[in-house]
Parts: sequence; structure tokens; C-alpha cells
Amino acid sequence: MIKITDAAAAQIRVANNNPDVFEMILRIAAYQEDDGSVNYGMGFDIEREADEHLIVNGIAILIAASSTPYLQGVTLDFVEMSPGDLRFIFIPPYSAEDGPAEPGDDAAAAE
Repeated sequence: MIKITDAAAAQIRVANNNPDVFEMILRIAAYQEDDGSVNYGMGFDIEREADEHLIVNGIAILIAASSTPYLQGVTLDFVEMSPGDLRFIFIPPYSAEDGPAEPGDDAAAAE
């Protein structure tokens, strides 16, 4: 399933201390566009009946069944894209022939 780096987990814990998200859980979602590309997103939400509830790197997350296939092998990271530009990115899995994805190369940035 999805991996969450230590840097991303630390930043999520900071965000989770916001009183606006009290009693909410981080939802991670993904869906495939018509052109085959995958869009990723995340935000604090309430649990729904059909959600999968996981703990990854100490972070409670919710995933809808429709997102599960697109999150297999994905890594959520928190990186500095350029000086002062810190953001969450989703790094898709890769095959051995492709080599690892570099931040900014085929990695989807979360807004």
C-alpha cells in the first residue's frame, strides 16, 4: 500500500494539531484521468462506512476503495522543491527498468 516518509509524517502531525481538523483523519485519494495519468490528493476528513482505515508510519489514514489500486507502491513525501517551496508530493511506484522517480519528475505535487 502507500508509504509515508518520516518528513511527511512529521508535517502531517503538525497539521493535525490544528483545531479545525480536531477528530478528523487524513484521507488520501487517487483517481485515473482519461489520458491514463493519476491524480493524487489528501486532506482531513471524517471516516465513511466503506473506508479502509490504516496506520502508516504512525499516521492514521483513510482510503476509499476506489483509490486503493492507484495507491499501491506510492510514497507520500514532504520535500523542498526549491528554496522556501516546501510541499507534499506523491511519488508513484516504478519498475526496475524505469529507475526511481525523482521529485519533480513524474511526481504529482499535492496542493
